[in-house]
Amino acid sequence: MTSALDVELGARLGGFELDVRFTVPARGVTALFGRSGSGKTSVINSLAGILRPSRGFIRMGELAWFDSERGVDVPIPERAVGYVFQDARLFPHLGVSGNLAYGLTRARRRGRPIQIGFEEVVGLLGLEGLLGRRPQRLSGGERQRVALGRALLSQPKVLLMDEPLAALDGPRKAEIMPYIERLRDELGLPIIYVSHSVDEITRLADHVVILADGKSVASGPLLAIMGDPQYARLIGRYEAGTVLECTVVAHDPGFELTELAFAGGRLLVPEVGLAIGSSVRVRLRAREIALATKAPEDLSISNSLPGHVQAIIAREGPYVEVVVRLGASTVRSLITRQACARLELVEGKPVWALIKSVALDQRSVAV
Repeated sequence: MTSALDVELGARLGGFELDVRFTVPARGVTALFGRSGSGKTSVINSLAGILRPSRGFIRMGELAWFDSERGVDVPIPERAVGYVFQDARLFPHLGVSGNLAYGLTRARRRGRPIQIGFEEVVGLLGLEGLLGRRPQRLSGGERQRVALGRALLSQPKVLLMDEPLAALDGPRKAEIMPYIERLRDELGLPIIYVSHSVDEITRLADHVVILADGKSVASGPLLAIMGDPQYARLIGRYEAGTVLECTVVAHDPGFELTELAFAGGRLLVPEVGLAIGSSVRVRLRAREIALATKAPEDLSISNSLPGHVQAIIAREGPYVEVVVRLGASTVRSLITRQACARLELVEGKPVWALIKSVALDQRSVAV
């Protein structure tokens, strides 16, 4: 049984100061999110033991991997972490089967109990048809799946993934995403996933830690953090918005649309290939939501949701962000100050949030 991972670290790396505090839940995906240079890789390398911080601690339950006050610094092989890098780093002289077996060999040498077996990993990652191939004959997505399998077969207590999809094109990313979701849902293992992609963390993460300039500035459940206006600048003006938990309630095959229900209304989105009752996440970008003060008629926009203004927040340049309450949910709309004044928006005013179905593409609907 795994435990939560408590992290408090500080280090000076040249002119860069690292100062982070957060907790990784005992299961699910925790995303380390931030722009390039925010300290994500420094944090994950500290967890792995590759980088030695100058102060702080890393604790999994009662076990300390690092504690500067107690003089504890557990060597890399003894930390029982699986590490998946941006590049797969497979052994070119071994086939897929040999690369996977290496993970098991490492675990046995360290005396770790074998809790996940070779056949289970092969099945989870869909590697049955690849076992006899060499890495040179694999696609980028296939190589990353093998790297994932090797890491899992080392019997880790924590799986570390440092931007594992960064080097892959769109189709290869789409290929590997479902396998990462299966690991998240079926293994009950804490996964720390480094990324600067809002799309990736929206789909995969349960918990998120936002890093900026070497500091942890936010940590909490994904839905709460992504929907909090105070973090919009760190997420990015054009990426900030809201993540809604939705349920598939109907399909319209003739028009290739799916109807989703959430705590505040219903949305029409491009067809999602999931059964009725399935759960999905929808990311509504603030820049893609328009507002109206009267019930709209004869519009091409498919989603018109009644609500009221909860807050108006000044943003950089000519913009304001309007937080709209829709039943038990909120969404955010990025509009100009001029539009806000023209619509005479104030807190409590009834409005309609207008969302195009085409804006809710496959990247926005995390299946």
